[in-house]
Amino acid sequence: MVSRVLEEIKKTIMQRLPSRVHVAKVEFEGPELVIYTKNPEIISENGDLIRELAKDLRKRIIIRSDRSVLMEPEKAIEKIHEIVPKEAEITNISFDDITCEVIIEAKKPGLVIGKYGSTSREIVKNIGWAPKILRTPPISSEIIQRIRRTLRRNSKERKKILHQLGNRIHQETKYENDWARLTAMGGFREVGRSCLYLQTPNSRILLDCGVNVAGTDEKTLYPFLNVPEFAPDNLDAVIITHAHLDHSGFVPYLYHYGYDGPVYCTTPTRDLMTLLQLDHIDIAYREEQPLPFNVKHVKKCIKHTITLDYGEVTDIAPDIRLTLHNAGHILGSAMAHLHIGDGQHNMVYTGDFKYEQSRLLEPAVTRFPRLETLVMESTYGGKEDVQPSRNHAEKELIKTIYTTLRRGGKILIPVFAVGRAQELMVVLEEYIRTGIIHEVPV
Repeated sequence: MVSRVLEEIKKTIMQRLPSRVHVAKVEFEGPELVIYTKNPEIISENGDLIRELAKDLRKRIIIRSDRSVLMEPEKAIEKIHEIVPKEAEITNISFDDITCEVIIEAKKPGLVIGKYGSTSREIVKNIGWAPKILRTPPISSEIIQRIRRTLRRNSKERKKILHQLGNRIHQETKYENDWARLTAMGGFREVGRSCLYLQTPNSRILLDCGVNVAGTDEKTLYPFLNVPEFAPDNLDAVIITHAHLDHSGFVPYLYHYGYDGPVYCTTPTRDLMTLLQLDHIDIAYREEQPLPFNVKHVKKCIKHTITLDYGEVTDIAPDIRLTLHNAGHILGSAMAHLHIGDGQHNMVYTGDFKYEQSRLLEPAVTRFPRLETLVMESTYGGKEDVQPSRNHAEKELIKTIYTTLRRGGKILIPVFAVGRAQELMVVLEEYIRTGIIHEVPV
């Protein structure tokens, strides 16, 4: 069935593209449709054509060069430095022979892309390699470098994974979408181990898979993955809303016990999630409380992770499209909007979200084109959970800090490593900079 769908798509592509474009190969890679051509410069100069084609086919389209037209890496590096302005501050260039991509890391990636993509198109035109442009972290990050190295070293395996996934996503649905079922497997009427299982006649999706860091045994630590209707090897996709362990900490376990499919999340969530999972393993080992997974399962998770931007509509199953929206909770946090069937049902799972603007993040998105079911967190949703205003809370905090420092004391603030810790640092920086609190080590 997939081959028939792909043949129809190829036929449409050949009809729509200019006759002088030589299409070498068309294939699915995960949720994307990849067109390999011997003259990518012609297609790159007709961006509107590809956008219209993607809209009509309802697919995300990627253009790559056929291997036969790629410039030698050494010459390609020289050419890239000629094309890209020095102000972009390129820090690293590497080549992926499997995907025919050149990975360009720069401190100012916008200059590598150019106005309306002009510079990146010039790169394709001159060297053939499709540029994949990444931002160099302003502060060197070992975890980000490790993730990028893992993806580069396992490029061949990852392409195979994406190819298999693409065939699964783009096959025709077997059954009519006349129902959808949600199973709460953790995080309902409790804090921690968030996990929600979505079933349709054609697909099985897991939304979040966390741990309860305050749990004391297997019954309270982990989600209820032993429910009769759930099996890791039958899953089509896992969606992670944000990196906190109570939402992402148990994902490696799925790969230990049979899951071999994708994890969808934002890029910051992937990086932070990996950091926290590795830290979780390290702490458990030092406390002699080993987890039911290890580092190799975290690496397997990295290889299977597909990162998405906010607002990017993506096919994740034959009958489900996913769109992530800003949740305002921590860096990279997202609400998951799921479009089921051909408009039969629309659902949003919020994960953790913040309704007001904070010092670091915009407030959560609250408007959706269409929505029938809303599943939202309610950590502070009780009738007695009346929160003070942010301004009042900040003043109370600063008052306590000021009084303690004046008395020669020390301040300890227990806080999550990701999210509130960074918010607090911004607050402290402002009050120290303005002289309300005198400068002290933080």
